[in-house]
Amino acid sequence: MSYPLTALISDLHSNMPALDVALADALGRGVQRFVCLGDVVGYGAEPRPTLDRVMQLIGAEGPAQVPAGLPRAGEALETGLCLRGNHEDGLLTTPEDFNPKARAAIEWTRDELASGPAAERARFFDFIGDLEPAHLDPLEGASVQYAHGSPRDPLREYVIPRDSQDPEKLAALFAPMTRGACFIGHSHVPAVYYEDGRIYLPKVPAGETSVGPFALGARDAAHPERPRAIINVGSVGQPRDGDPRLSYVLFDGENITFVRLSYDVDAAAERIRAVADLPEYLAERLSRGR
Repeated sequence: MSYPLTALISDLHSNMPALDVALADALGRGVQRFVCLGDVVGYGAEPRPTLDRVMQLIGAEGPAQVPAGLPRAGEALETGLCLRGNHEDGLLTTPEDFNPKARAAIEWTRDELASGPAAERARFFDFIGDLEPAHLDPLEGASVQYAHGSPRDPLREYVIPRDSQDPEKLAALFAPMTRGACFIGHSHVPAVYYEDGRIYLPKVPAGETSVGPFALGARDAAHPERPRAIINVGSVGQPRDGDPRLSYVLFDGENITFVRLSYDVDAAAERIRAVADLPEYLAERLSRGR
């Protein structure tokens, strides 16, 4: 079978204005499958609709389909998947290692989800509880795998650009990989890290929406000589590379394209400010991309 055009989204952080812009763009480009690399919730003001969107897109409760209100609404999609991020884990266990602002947000998120109708509450918590922080791509012949944080520590380890200059850490990051490429999130900084120490930091110029496609060149049985790669897809809901535009990646089985899109940052910020228990900082940082 041919590999379905897949949108890799991560770190949505309950930011519906950003998520709906990303989804509309991906669907307009013909995406057939969605893979979410974790942190659906946390920080933002709309955990319920964000979870609901993801669950419909990946087929968590039945056939995957495009939710109402989006382009191609009701159209069938290929079954996708979602990972557990550290914010889902903190919601289910304890956010003791979170900074105070992140802790306040995840505690509010837990209370918000728990305050809904019993059936909805069970639906959301059962979904989150079944998530894993790492997953091999289940499609036949796929040469990629997924982790929220890193191949070594899928839940909590950050991979950031300066790691490309640390041969010891780089070797440790690649050691657990069983496939030629691993897509990650968590740091909110889009990048491609190669096993030989090279790094690619995608820069999408103002006025443009994407860069690529370019060959991933993942190592597989047919190409054992290719260097392996770890690809951070960036963040939909809270970019941190100084560019406030949302970030996601398209993957067709061989090539990747980084997508950056403007969205209504002010609307997302005002929704955070409307919740008394969410720190002002979480609204303010969206406009700075930090």
